[in-house]
Amino acid sequence: MNFTHYNLGHVERGSVVAVTLSGNAANVRLMDGSNFNNYKSGRHHRYIGGLAKRSPVRLTVPHSGIWHVAVDMQGLRGSVRTGVRVIPSKVFGPLPAINEAPLRSVPTLVRNEDDDDLAPAPTSPDGRVFDVFISHASEDKDEVVRPLATALRDAGLSVWYDEFELRIGDSLRRKIDRGLGSSRFGVVVLSQAFFGKGWPEYELDGLVTRAVSGEQILLPIWHNVSKREVIGYSASLADRLARSTATHTVEEIAAEIADVVRLPKAA
Repeated sequence: MNFTHYNLGHVERGSVVAVTLSGNAANVRLMDGSNFNNYKSGRHHRYIGGLAKRSPVRLTVPHSGIWHVAVDMQGLRGSVRTGVRVIPSKVFGPLPAINEAPLRSVPTLVRNEDDDDLAPAPTSPDGRVFDVFISHASEDKDEVVRPLATALRDAGLSVWYDEFELRIGDSLRRKIDRGLGSSRFGVVVLSQAFFGKGWPEYELDGLVTRAVSGEQILLPIWHNVSKREVIGYSASLADRLARSTATHTVEEIAAEIADVVRLPKAA
């Protein structure tokens, strides 16, 4: 039997294993070492998971130990590409600590025609208005920010992200100010790397100012931080509607942002 195997190593109880699927439904099994050996040999085995038709699949580890993920197409047609990440339980603390109401449920995120005067005036030389401005620390580019920016752009949004916009010789402050001033939606990726950094904090100050004045929507994304840590950095940010990479994949966050940005204006 052909299958894709991920050896997760030692995983703590309560951690979440997130399995992403692209291309087709598949059988996803989370198993400890002995059950994985039985699975490989075609013997009876116990597992967590089963037939997965939607992605991502989130499986909670019931006890600490060595864990494995197997993905196979037994009884199915087609092919599937997969990815796996482990979300440690001890990093994030209780999940209800973050306000994760649906973005569509928050009236201030959905503007009416009468709110057009609040739209940011473009300050870019080419007159562009960006849908989303992303503020982040460079350490989070690979894991979160670049995939998020790419997913938003692939969804048809205009994204101000430094790797998309900055060129050699550009004035960093000037380009950031133009991006901040001409973006409808501000996303800030809060992480240990973000806290205390000069340029990210400069961008955040601009995003918060525009959000308070009603000119821009601000969505914090928590990445590997607890509510206590966010409160220690900014109590006001800790109470804001947010998304966390502990409970949502980057693809899910991008899809929800794109959904709100593209909402038709109410009559």
